[in-house]
Amino acid sequence: MASRPLVGVYSDNKTSGQSVVLPGVFIAPIRSDIVHDVHTRMAKNKRQPYAVSKFAGHQTSAESWGTGRAVARIPRVSGGGTHRAGQGAFGNMCRKGRMFAPTKVWRRWHRKININEKRFALVSSLAASAVPALVMARGHHIDNLPEVPLVVDNKVIDNVDKTSKAVALLKSLHAYDDVERSKDSRNVRAGKGKMRNRRYVQRRGPLLVYLQENSPMTKAFRNLPGVEICNVTRLNLLQLAPGGHLGRFVIWARDAFERLDSLYGTSRKPSQEKTDYRLPRPTMTNADLARLLSSDEIRSVIRPKIPQGRRPAARIKKNPLKNLGVRIKLNPHHAVLARKSALTEEKQLKKKAEVLEQRRKGVKPKVDPKVAAELAKKKKERKAKAKDYKKKGAQFRKILLA
Repeated sequence: MASRPLVGVYSDNKTSGQSVVLPGVFIAPIRSDIVHDVHTRMAKNKRQPYAVSKFAGHQTSAESWGTGRAVARIPRVSGGGTHRAGQGAFGNMCRKGRMFAPTKVWRRWHRKININEKRFALVSSLAASAVPALVMARGHHIDNLPEVPLVVDNKVIDNVDKTSKAVALLKSLHAYDDVERSKDSRNVRAGKGKMRNRRYVQRRGPLLVYLQENSPMTKAFRNLPGVEICNVTRLNLLQLAPGGHLGRFVIWARDAFERLDSLYGTSRKPSQEKTDYRLPRPTMTNADLARLLSSDEIRSVIRPKIPQGRRPAARIKKNPLKNLGVRIKLNPHHAVLARKSALTEEKQLKKKAEVLEQRRKGVKPKVDPKVAAELAKKKKERKAKAKDYKKKGAQFRKILLA
């Protein structure tokens, strides 16, 4: 983001000693995502409809032979006496057949774009053109430029009426390096476009922005390779961010540079030429994230950094069905139940050992009278139940045999 309040005005290779205030549009937020999205949709608006002929592939008399002849039911060319007779026709899998899903001219070729979104992309691309790093990243040769953005005095640029004078001016400003880069990049296009009146491809050079209509400089610069000219009132995103990439190298005429504030407004006042338009504000007041994170206000409320090599081990999840400690954490009463179960089991094992010891010695083990009475009662109930079943079975058989 440009932060200089003043920009020098140049005439030839030296500054004229004058300066202009940096327009507010150059401090707008740079949103490459919005620029790319708007550029993609805007580039579709100059497409021309195309389609194959609606008769293509159907200009023959062909009819299916139907079933029963051990051949496919595709329509076949009628007649005889030539190789063409009997060949499949019409289908997209056939020789000389139509294509699959023939293209139509009523496709949705163009895209609508919100005006505010389009303006947001435009001011973002303008702000990016004032950042030397972004301009260089796009491939422009601006190493020897005196300043970015480059503003040229109107007394110099308006008098340029020949291409030779335009070349001399660009060389004096050290901007001709980018023109030569564009000239050297001219190559034959890869693909079939070379047969369709777009044989060559070439990198973009400087964009010259002017204000005065019918100025002779518009004809002087138009024949230089890669150089484009544009009126400041008709700035175009396709020229400011070719391919959707920010950072076009722009050369400004002084009057065009000064007109930007009335066209797009500043951070304090709205645009004078666009209805109800204000420049978008950045989401962050201070975009220096490293400085924010290292500030005392933020460091005072965050936890201290963990020393290297002392990071606690990763916590292992333990199974409560197998780990007693974790299970007691989840259910503290399980400790009481576990102890009670362990004591009961110990008591039963002890009693079993005593009974076995008495049997080995030949002594009949003592039985608790209460337990003996309960066992006798259960035995008596089982015998009564069996006797009852037997009686009912006899009655049932008697009914069946009757």
